[in-house]
Amino acid sequence: MDLNLRQIRAFVTVARLGSFTRAAALLHVAQPTLTVQIRKLEEGLGVRLFDRTSRSVALTQTGRDLLPVLGRLVQDLDGVVAEVRNHGAGYQGLVRVAALPTAAAALLPKAIASFRVAYPGADFRIRDVIARRVLGLVEAEEVDIGVTGGPANAADVDVLLTIEDRMHVVFPQVHALAEAQLVTPDLLMRYPLIMMDPDTSVRAVVEAGFHAAGLIPRPAVEVTYMMTAVGMVQAGLGIAILPSSAKEIDAYPAIRSRRIEAAGFERQISLVKKGGRTLSPLTALFVGHLREMAADK
Repeated sequence: MDLNLRQIRAFVTVARLGSFTRAAALLHVAQPTLTVQIRKLEEGLGVRLFDRTSRSVALTQTGRDLLPVLGRLVQDLDGVVAEVRNHGAGYQGLVRVAALPTAAAALLPKAIASFRVAYPGADFRIRDVIARRVLGLVEAEEVDIGVTGGPANAADVDVLLTIEDRMHVVFPQVHALAEAQLVTPDLLMRYPLIMMDPDTSVRAVVEAGFHAAGLIPRPAVEVTYMMTAVGMVQAGLGIAILPSSAKEIDAYPAIRSRRIEAAGFERQISLVKKGGRTLSPLTALFVGHLREMAADK
């Protein structure tokens, strides 16, 4: 039995419109071509599907039995084809992102919200982890792209975008740093330091900044999460050095922050992907959206 989609679509269209003339116009084929398609379908099935006269066309009982089945087949196939085309064009699908907690809280929500205005079929899976884990997830292809801090010098990743994130000192509202003319590394060393975990990109940047000034910082308190650091500051246990993008600072009204006026106290934020891998159309569109947002800043 030699059947094809054109023949099945021709049958369904003629059956629903009740006219060879109107079906041929809708399918953009000549009426003799449509007639041949119906005849070949009937020959392939070994049954008559239509009773035709010079003035009318009507389904046979077999045709009436087949119409719901073949109609669903055409509808389902059209739906699958449309879904594949939309996915290939980047209109829908899943974007998997590993990101630093600061980026996950500050950058991604706004980026995803504005992106989904244009592409409402886009879904996102976010893994908010420390910098070392970001690169590991990208290299293992457990995510499509990563937002990491510090130089992305892993051999197996491509850098798609870099932006700068300045470091700020975080301190209680009533504190001598509020009155200082400039916030320098020497000045910061006078106070107990609440520092991030050694595996974080923030810790690497802070230590590099102090070392560039010829200083070696010693943590009074060491924490893993920025919210914990800000809580320690709130409790009067010391001062913290965090990225200006850290939304955790806004959670405490009695906390202030100031930019550190010294070279080296800035963190490079890198958008990366697995080296040599082609991004899905939707992920590539999202990367372009992130580039536009960075350019507008």
